[in-house]
Amino acid sequence: MTRTATCSCGGLRIDVVDEPRAVGICHCIACQRRTGSVFATLAAFLPPYTVTGEATEYVRIGDQGSRMVFRFCPRCGTTVFHTEEGSDYVSVAVGAFADPGFPAPRASVYDSRRHHWVRLPEGIATYETDPD
Repeated sequence: MTRTATCSCGGLRIDVVDEPRAVGICHCIACQRRTGSVFATLAAFLPPYTVTGEATEYVRIGDQGSRMVFRFCPRCGTTVFHTEEGSDYVSVAVGAFADPGFPAPRASVYDSRRHHWVRLPEGIATYETDPD
């Protein structure tokens, strides 16, 4: 199965294969600012994946020192995916798939920064910070 995620204008896309290895929610302040929302929802995929179009990169150092490279469309500004140095996974913004049937998140990280009114799906694993 191939899934396609795109930016708002269609200028940047990523095609991934198979089911996501993980789907999660992040409530960290950096993700809140990056998305303009109160959390980010991401799906992790192993290669192969194909990127089409031009991407601008933004590098952020995580709380535990990991280097993450976020790719976004230079025209519309949508963040579509990111990679983490030393990892084979690509993390894709679930909203960029525009698929209401996409698998639900199974984990929620940085719950210590979750807005009090956000309700999580029943049975989801929660972590006060990043468990890695």
